[in-house]
Amino acid sequence: MGPGRLYLLPAWLADASDPASVLPAPVLERIRALDAFVVENAKSARRFLAACGHPRPMREVALEELNEHTPDSAVAALLEPALAGRDLGLLSEAGVPAVADPGAALVALAHARGVTVVPCVGPSSILLALMASGLQGQRFRFAGYLPADSAARKAALADLERRSARDDETQVFIETPYRNDTLLADLLATCRPATRLCIAADLTGPSEWVRSATIERWRSANEPIGKRPAIFLLLA
Repeated sequence: MGPGRLYLLPAWLADASDPASVLPAPVLERIRALDAFVVENAKSARRFLAACGHPRPMREVALEELNEHTPDSAVAALLEPALAGRDLGLLSEAGVPAVADPGAALVALAHARGVTVVPCVGPSSILLALMASGLQGQRFRFAGYLPADSAARKAALADLERRSARDDETQVFIETPYRNDTLLADLLATCRPATRLCIAADLTGPSEWVRSATIERWRSANEPIGKRPAIFLLLA
């Protein structure tokens, strides 16, 4: 028996949404057909799989965690089901796997060990926000999380603004929800009035919220984001 396949499975961005409204039917069928997954968080993965209508009791579904706490030495064992001929799913906490999460290590190992990797279609907060922003979509850069320290974060924002102006490039970044409004305050204090800022929150959820305007207009609006998943895009 040859190796199984590693399916890269998108998850919902907002857990208040119906998976059938954001995932194509073939992807839902694939999720329901698998009984072994590598996930970021087992508890939330069980909730997502149940919402997808997985036919098996969750106690019969094998879930192994791969997250920021997983040592490099433990990644190889996670691929063993696929090497033994069993199809395996890689599931992110939100959106597509292996982008801004630790799943890339498992994908790289799958390629090295001859396991076929199958990316599946689904929601990506980076691309959805870029689509909705009206900013430069030909050239963009995802910077991930910015520093937690305010002074270092302001310096990073100033650097992103300079890079954006120099390269005509949209800068995309994210933040932990409880620091959203602090990040917005630093953006308004650091960036030039004409620089354009888009913030997209709760994408694909019932409370989806997307605003795109100049820094000057954001300063006048004085509109908080709150503690919810959000993504930020900047174009100088």
